[in-house]
Amino acid sequence: MEVLNAKGTRDYSGEEAIIRERIVKLLRSIFEMYGFSPLDGPILERYETLSAKYAGGAEILKETFRLVDQGKRDLGLRYDLTVPLARFLAMNPQTKLPFKRYQIGKVFRDGPVSSNRIREFTQCDVDIVGTRSLAADAEMLAIAYEFLTKIGIKPIIKVNNRKVLNTIIDDCGIEKESRDFVILAIDKFDKIEEKGVKEELFAKGIPPDKIIKLFKLLKSDNLKLSDEQGLIELKEVLKFAGLFGVKNIKVDYSLARGLAYYTGTVFEVYAGDVKEAITAGGRYDKMIGEFMGSGSYPAVGISFGLERVSNLVLNSKNPGVYTESKTVTTVYIIPIGIFDEAVNVLNELRKAGINSDIDLSNRGISRNLDYADKLKIPYVLFIGKQELSKNKFKLRDMRTGKEELFSIKNLIKKLTE
Repeated sequence: MEVLNAKGTRDYSGEEAIIRERIVKLLRSIFEMYGFSPLDGPILERYETLSAKYAGGAEILKETFRLVDQGKRDLGLRYDLTVPLARFLAMNPQTKLPFKRYQIGKVFRDGPVSSNRIREFTQCDVDIVGTRSLAADAEMLAIAYEFLTKIGIKPIIKVNNRKVLNTIIDDCGIEKESRDFVILAIDKFDKIEEKGVKEELFAKGIPPDKIIKLFKLLKSDNLKLSDEQGLIELKEVLKFAGLFGVKNIKVDYSLARGLAYYTGTVFEVYAGDVKEAITAGGRYDKMIGEFMGSGSYPAVGISFGLERVSNLVLNSKNPGVYTESKTVTTVYIIPIGIFDEAVNVLNELRKAGINSDIDLSNRGISRNLDYADKLKIPYVLFIGKQELSKNKFKLRDMRTGKEELFSIKNLIKKLTE
């Protein structure tokens, strides 16, 4: 039998796995700094939850992994973390609002597979539920701006409002029944460009004069609409974003975000000339109320794709989270004929919070050095009878080859400074 991963899934190891963990750690620290608390939940959801009217919409359901359990219940793998949030709040109506939560977990989409698109991936989400203040929308942009800046990337933020896009479509005389398709076509703008979008719209029966007017409005520098509410909200989001210190924001009327549940602000954040968004999100004021069956639960959120962020870090070698090390070990102890005594030193290092490992196989010095070099372990510590008699241990910096003698106290100071 040929041993293979399931199509569209992959393993992560070595430096890539470490970088992913560092990214998650940094995101978690920023989320919590902004007042968000963790939430976790099941990967499996009832299919009726995932297919609810105000969930992801018909397009995303085409990519939903669907299954039946032994009790003949219709289930699905979650395709995002937003619909499960709505379900959680519907089950916990006593939750104090506004509710600020973050969630980091795997989601699944049974779509086409490519080098940039897989079927199992990790989302890192933050959402605020229970406030209509557009300062909440701006706070999402602030989180994205701070994170990307901290990993050495200059973010480019595109922002729009679905109310603006809906009004543009209406003002072109396009029927409301065609609105969802038009939005999905516009959402492909970055992938198939203007020509491709126009061809899709024409193929669906949108008249050429209406298509021409649509793109004229989408490109307008001085947009005038029959309903200005979306433009007013955009202006307010930009004002709050400025208060939060967010820079490099561009209004883009063609920004759609294809999911059906967005109702207001939508945004995507890019890194330089990278074509695919690193993070994205928006406001969805109806979904949770629909799950609840009544009441108003305005909400806004942003999602970071861990795979895209880690690929960006790996390719650009940005400081902060990048590493060449294939292990989290800081120091590797090579015992020379005195394993028991070397373990005492190992215990002292671990008590001091230093990631430490030791040769368990009684290998020679050269093989141990080769092992440490291959894993890019920063330091090797030699412990033999001579070192023990002096209570000083030889530390080799594997990057420079420099060796120094340290007492336990000074060794710990060196490795924790």
